[in-house]
Amino acid sequence: MSDSITDSITYRRFTLDDIAAAHALTAEVKWPHRTDDWRFVVQLGVGFVAEDASGVIGTALCWKYGAERASLGMVIVSPAQQGRGIGRKLMELVLEEVGGRVTFLHATPAGQPLYEKLGFRAAGTLDQHQGAAFQPPLVSLPPGERLRPLGSSDTARLVELASRASGLDRAEVLPALLGTADGIALDRDGELIGFALFRRFGRGFAIGPVVAPASEDSARAKALISHWLALNEGVFVRIDTPGESGLTDWLEQLGLPRVDTVIKMVRPATPGELANGAQDAQYLQYGIINQAIL
Repeated sequence: MSDSITDSITYRRFTLDDIAAAHALTAEVKWPHRTDDWRFVVQLGVGFVAEDASGVIGTALCWKYGAERASLGMVIVSPAQQGRGIGRKLMELVLEEVGGRVTFLHATPAGQPLYEKLGFRAAGTLDQHQGAAFQPPLVSLPPGERLRPLGSSDTARLVELASRASGLDRAEVLPALLGTADGIALDRDGELIGFALFRRFGRGFAIGPVVAPASEDSARAKALISHWLALNEGVFVRIDTPGESGLTDWLEQLGLPRVDTVIKMVRPATPGELANGAQDAQYLQYGIINQAIL
């Protein structure tokens, strides 16, 4: 793509050299991302920046999951530059990049009208929970099931479970995540059937993804989450849970209040994608990686 200039604004591809400026933008809009959080998502995706004589004034990134699916995120425009069509132009660039893939994003109320104009439709909600004063309960697991540390031989199975639960190809994302996170596995008679990762993020740490077999009581997901909370009492922890996970009340009772809810959106908005996309009904993603990579 060649650079284009409109009203003295230049649009070009995001490079690793832009991370410092992008981090400054997130600080300006009061997002919690660290420089390392930016570096992680940039290395997995493709992005674009808008800049003028003052420097970078806008960003948008996208991530491709195989040939059929993608997500968008880190769409930021400096508050002083909003209202100039910068966000729409950046969105058009990332949508051109992902092509015909089914594409997901999480929308703030301010961004939702623009995304709707670009063909996205609401397909669910995501609750952001965070806190540091929690007392997790001991959660019992069914007979034959236990929590154990992850091993190097688990990676292929982790990719499979993460892909089935999210409906997205995690062959690239999950191994990269394992390089920065600690993990706990849910084992049933020698078979890995769930897991939860714990890593540095933003103001403290994040739990996610959390993948477990679907059940009405969500006991397995609760056991995985409680494991990390019990090891990190008094530490600032964040977890983002899909609205359909049914964990919001439980997390709030533990001392992890819901501080925000955003809208999950999809394009093209076919009935199948609005329902559950390519997710496997046997496994659920009770906690996501982050709002950009899903």
